[in-house]
Amino acid sequence: MQLRDLPSVDELAREPRLRAFGHGAAVTAARTALAQAREDIRSGADPGDVVARAVEELERPARPRLRRVLNATGVVLHTNLGRAPLAQAAIDRVNEVARGYSNLEYDLPEGGRGSRHDHLAELLRHLTGAEAALVVNNNAAAVLLTLTALADGREVLVSRGELLEIGDGFRIPEVLARSGARLVEVGTTNRTEARDYERAIGAETALILRVHQSNFRVVGFTERPALSELAAVAARHDRPLVDDLGSGRLLPSTSLLLGDEPGVVESVAAGVDLVCFSGDKLLGGPQAGVVVGRGELVERLRRHPLQRALRIDKLGLAALEGTLALALDPERARRELPVLRALEEPAEIVRARAERLAAAVDGEVEDTVARVGGGALPLVELPSFACAVEEALANSLRTGEPPVIAVVRDGRTLLDCRTLTDAEADEAAAAVARARA
Repeated sequence: MQLRDLPSVDELAREPRLRAFGHGAAVTAARTALAQAREDIRSGADPGDVVARAVEELERPARPRLRRVLNATGVVLHTNLGRAPLAQAAIDRVNEVARGYSNLEYDLPEGGRGSRHDHLAELLRHLTGAEAALVVNNNAAAVLLTLTALADGREVLVSRGELLEIGDGFRIPEVLARSGARLVEVGTTNRTEARDYERAIGAETALILRVHQSNFRVVGFTERPALSELAAVAARHDRPLVDDLGSGRLLPSTSLLLGDEPGVVESVAAGVDLVCFSGDKLLGGPQAGVVVGRGELVERLRRHPLQRALRIDKLGLAALEGTLALALDPERARRELPVLRALEEPAEIVRARAERLAAAVDGEVEDTVARVGGGALPLVELPSFACAVEEALANSLRTGEPPVIAVVRDGRTLLDCRTLTDAEADEAAAAVARARA
């Protein structure tokens, strides 16, 4: 094809397939498609079907950008892939609330205005043993709200070993600064004792902050006070102790590998005044920040003006309610929460899934190691098995439908079967066949 063979903008815009989108949009798409076609012709390439190109240009904005993917990376709480997939019970609650109106801020018994914070308070009190609870849109917001409401303009004591940075540049010292609080570092990077906090408490001290070390560990010559010790120090000086747990382990784990992750119930029982944790990590629910603890302190957070800017929406509340309801029955939770299933599934079941996938795609089973992810238990290695296929398939798998996100290692593409369900392994097999074709 030569340049003179291309239609004019007006001719292309009058094509029936383009006119359906409206004259203005059709003209814009026609100009873009013809400009691309001219570049192809000048470079010696075939411009293809310019009508189809223009239609593609028109349809692209309406295509969903947020898409479901298959996680074959072996990272269970993969932050880039949306962390925890929801249980069906949580999805059902979202569907029920989303398809009509709800009593989000309406008190049905009283027939007047209610509070969105009341819906989960009783459930969280029952599950954690705390006096009160508040839910905001993520754990960073929970920490920011806590510090702003309780320590604005005053000092917060934090161990030097806990002044960490987690994903996307989130730094604890910067959060403290944004809240208006003044950071006071205690102890050293590797060793902090209860007496370090005791010596640092002064008239300007607002609270003691304990921060979960998230995605790193200091090993060797180290020391951290037990929460009960720190709670005793805080109580002696009448200062609140705030525990930023991050990962949000609510249920006891059946896996010895996960036993060292600090838990919400244990933190409350140790005498911590406020505990902050995530909804979409080890809890296995939606993105949310949960604060549980002393009623008077939770109420101060609820009444702070910043709370309104950080509040959770109705769909997040519905999903969290469905997740927490499962937690009332730990055995059911382990069966139905995808995160717990992936973390605690016996290695022989993962291997059998990898063998079925390998048989379906003529691949090979490879021993590998999966990770918890989401900043939880960075040293834990979960035994896993992957189906290994050709390295060249990785890009096609990632750009297919559904996208399959795998790991490329040692010249092969690995589909880790700890983060694939049986049904998803079947989808992955079909995706490999399409990629090869």
